[in-house]
Parts: sequence; structure tokens; C-alpha cells
Amino acid sequence: MLLLYQGGNQREKAREKNLKKNNKAAKAAKKEDGVSFKKRAESDAEIMRQKQQKASEKKTGSSTGEK
Repeated sequence: MLLLYQGGNQREKAREKNLKKNNKAAKAAKKEDGVSFKKRAESDAEIMRQKQQKASEKKTGSSTGEK
């Protein structure tokens, strides 16, 4: 009978633990990015509204012959 002893799997367990830790950190970062993404999207939308308003004012002003 031949018995083989395979050493402990401490490294594998440590790798798995570290992988889980990194995945949780990445998920937390994504959630934070979602908040900043929403804020950025809202500010971009406001800037675009202002640009459109200026463009429409310029357009109505130029149609009356003003410059």
C-alpha cells in the first residue's frame, strides 16, 4: 500500500481568502463609482441644458436679425 502525503493547502486557502477580499473591495469601489457617476451625469446634463438654452436664445435672436 502506497500512501502519499500531500502537504497542507495553506497557500491555496490564503489565495482564496485574498481573492474574496479583493472582490469585495472591487464591488465596494463600483458602488462608489455609481454614486459619483450619477453626480457626474447630473452635472453633465445641467451643462448640456445650459448650452441648449444658450443655443436656442442665439437662434431666436438671429432669426429676428440681431447679432
